[in-house]
Amino acid sequence: MEITFIDETQKVSKNEREEIDRLLQYAADYLKLPENSEMSITFMDNERIQVINRDYRGKDAPTDVISFAIEEAGQNEMPIFFDDEKMTDLPNELGDIMISTQRAQEQAAEYGHSYEREVGFLALHGFLHINGYDHMTPEDEKKMFGLQKEILNAYGLKR
Repeated sequence: MEITFIDETQKVSKNEREEIDRLLQYAADYLKLPENSEMSITFMDNERIQVINRDYRGKDAPTDVISFAIEEAGQNEMPIFFDDEKMTDLPNELGDIMISTQRAQEQAAEYGHSYEREVGFLALHGFLHINGYDHMTPEDEKKMFGLQKEILNAYGLKR
């Protein structure tokens, strides 16, 4: 899977990006995603993520992670259908994840674990969202959070 990293903060180290890449590659294998899958992760501050949260979710407050799945149909969008033969040539576009590194630092301190664990958790949380998982109902929450914990534990990124 190809992951494009964008660091608007200019503070995320190469080692941090590599660790997140390893975690999400592990998660992609765990979910049995096609090898030609692609996604992006943007690291930003609270101010920037608040603008996105306000503009796209109607919540005028900073948040920790926001994800946008490519394959989710928006309102008034028509689905696009391709011939199965042509589909094999196209990359499997998953979507985009935005993470507030500021909020991740705040939450790591609040929860009493490392910043690395918090950013990994947020990256995986967004990754599951762009792969169709959600927590809008108690049943969906149980399924998504159970899978999230299962992957984090199997990978070795525990609290």
